[in-house]
Amino acid sequence: MTRALPGFSTPAVSFEQPFEMLHACHERVQRSLNLLERIVAHVDAHGHDAQSRAAVADVLRYFDLAAPHHHEDEERHVFPLLLAHAPSAAVRQAVATLQADHARMTAQWAALRPRLLAWQQEGAAPLTEAERTQVRDFAALYASHIPLEETVAYPAARALLDTPPLTGAQADMGAEMAARRRNG
Repeated sequence: MTRALPGFSTPAVSFEQPFEMLHACHERVQRSLNLLERIVAHVDAHGHDAQSRAAVADVLRYFDLAAPHHHEDEERHVFPLLLAHAPSAAVRQAVATLQADHARMTAQWAALRPRLLAWQQEGAAPLTEAERTQVRDFAALYASHIPLEETVAYPAARALLDTPPLTGAQADMGAEMAARRRNG
C-alpha cells in the first residue's frame, strides 16, 4: 500500500524502487529550491526574521545531506552504467553534461552555503544582488539538469537494468543506496 506523506504530493516510494526514489529526490530538490527563492522574497519584504532563519535551516539541511547522497547515487549507479553500455553517443554526451553539472552544483553550493549560514544569524544584513544572483544561478542549473536526467539518463539506465544480464540489478542498486544512508 502506498500512501502520501505529509507535504508530499507523490505516493511514498522506497529504495526497492530506485528510479522512483531518484524522481522523488528531484521533487524534494525542487521544493527546496522553491523554498530558497521564497526566502529571498520574504527577506526582501520583511528582512531576516525567525521564519526566514528556520526556512534557511531546512534548505541547508537538504543541500548539505540529501542532495549529496542523491548525486552519489547517480555517480555510482546511473552514470557508470550508461558510460559502459550507453545505447548512443547522445546518451554518453548527456552523462558528460550531467557529471559536469554535478561538479558545478558542488562548487555553487560551496559558494552559496556560507551566505545561507550568515542568513541564519539575527541581524543578518539585507540580501545583496550577488546573493540573489547566486540563488538564481543555483536554481537555474538544477532546472536544466533535472529534465536531462529524467528524459535521457534515467530511461536509458532503467532500460539497461531491465535487460539480461543486468536484470535484478535495480534491487542491488536500491539496497546499496539505502545502506549508504544508514551508514552515514
